[in-house]
Amino acid sequence: MTPAEIDELRRRLHEAEETLKAIRQGDVDALVVGASDDTDVYVIGGDPDICRSFLDMMEIGAAALDNTGRVLYANAVLADLVGRPLPELEGMRLSELTGDPALESEILEGRLRRRRIPLGVAGAERQVMLSCGKLRLGTVSGHAVTFTDFTEQLAAERSRQNEKAALAIIACANEPVFVCDTLGLITHLSGAAAVLAGSGAIGRPLSEVMDLSVGDGTGLLTLGEIVAQATEGIPVQGIEAVAAEGTPFYLISAAPLQVPGEAVSGCVITMVDLSQRKAAERHQQLLLRELDHRVKNTLALVMSISRRTMHSEETLEGYQKAFTARIQALAATHNLLADKSWSDISIRDVLVRELAPYNEGFSQRILVEVPDVEIEPRSAIALGLVIHELATNATKYGSLSTPEGQVRVRGLPGADEPADVVCLEWLERGGPPVSEPTRSGFGQTVIRHAFAYAEGGGAEVSFEPDGVRCRVSVPTGV
Repeated sequence: MTPAEIDELRRRLHEAEETLKAIRQGDVDALVVGASDDTDVYVIGGDPDICRSFLDMMEIGAAALDNTGRVLYANAVLADLVGRPLPELEGMRLSELTGDPALESEILEGRLRRRRIPLGVAGAERQVMLSCGKLRLGTVSGHAVTFTDFTEQLAAERSRQNEKAALAIIACANEPVFVCDTLGLITHLSGAAAVLAGSGAIGRPLSEVMDLSVGDGTGLLTLGEIVAQATEGIPVQGIEAVAAEGTPFYLISAAPLQVPGEAVSGCVITMVDLSQRKAAERHQQLLLRELDHRVKNTLALVMSISRRTMHSEETLEGYQKAFTARIQALAATHNLLADKSWSDISIRDVLVRELAPYNEGFSQRILVEVPDVEIEPRSAIALGLVIHELATNATKYGSLSTPEGQVRVRGLPGADEPADVVCLEWLERGGPPVSEPTRSGFGQTVIRHAFAYAEGGGAEVSFEPDGVRCRVSVPTGV
């Protein structure tokens, strides 16, 4: 044997001698023999009062059973656990005490030493660890049963597990999440919150690490006030706030941190970034204002077209036909712009769309040779109206009034023009002889003044014998 093993045997021998000495002197009332999960209790002398005193001194629930499973003695701790007066327990069968006849049978047959069971009144049950061992009270044999209440420990462990899970959820949250105690100091935060608040946020007030302005319009509601309300048990939801530098925007909500049945221990603050939504709202407002502006301009233009057409036509039928054609020309350009979300549009696209009705059924009647340059919506609408008036005039009196006639629309070099102006030429050939009209109608007014709003914009029409020639200077606005 090793020296350590010899020392252990000497220690145990000394303990045995001391125990025997205490028994002889009457200092020991009972012995518990065995391992922690397999024990036997021996009462010295068989005195029932000694057994009762022994049970009463125990800090856990305990009972002595006879060999039939009836309670001989029980202590006050067990009475409190089951919610019954102590005198009622003596004489009661263990199956009545626990509500489990099978449990009693296993103990009496020596097949059970330890088990976790619920104990007590329904709805207020406690979780206990039942341990049992043999009991000898003089000549009487039975069983000693203890009930260790671990309800609080179990609840504490569940609380720790729940807190662990909650912290894991907070850490994984995509949005900034802050947890504050009752003093408003940060105790936990999500990864997204740590990025915003920095590494030194723990232990500091939220209002110190996040410089936000709450948009309540009064200045009374602050971030600190939101936290204070939540820690007092008042939830706060959907408060908009903005960073000191004007962006980003956040939607703040705060809820009390409270375990059911307990006092509020802090609060949880969540922050949802509204920057993209705010940008979308601003863009939407801009579009609505732009739409309102365009609708007003379009209505004013339609009213002008209606009034001028009425003055230039002699019959109601003529007015209806001319006005409808001009509105259709306007609608064609509007449709093109709508397809482009009212952004810049190609000159060629405008020309092709406006001239399509006049080019159907004839090959190469109208040739379009223009640069692929984009112009702003205002210039596109004006160009559409100008081309419509030129095409209408050519159909009535010019080259498109005969099968042999042709129109060529081409780009011209604009050496003398501003950089933001594109020059086009409308040239008619193969039609009847042309002479300058005796009076200026609505069409000529549109052609000459459609681009007058921009410097360098405008149109010049010359009535040459071989056909009309029109030079158009289109402001790109780009």
